[in-house]
Amino acid sequence: MSNGEKDKLGDKLHDVEAARENEWAHKRDQELLEKLRHRNAAPVGVCPECKQPLILSPDPNIGGMVCPQNHGAWFGWDTVLKIMDRFAHTKK
Repeated sequence: MSNGEKDKLGDKLHDVEAARENEWAHKRDQELLEKLRHRNAAPVGVCPECKQPLILSPDPNIGGMVCPQNHGAWFGWDTVLKIMDRFAHTKK
């Protein structure tokens, strides 16, 4: 085998190795994306009273989750701070 043939063989082996690595990375990316899609599709929580999945608050400026049967609302701390700030700046 001449040096030129060895170089071509080495290049081919390198290309195959790179293609396998790219294929593995693509499959891994697809798995991670599927996990994210599944996590985002699952309900965040359920109402402890009626067991219905919570829905996003109708007020886009506040956020949080509410029971569709009006049994309550659940907010993260950042949402509570927004509500408190909104009430602090209302005129009396």
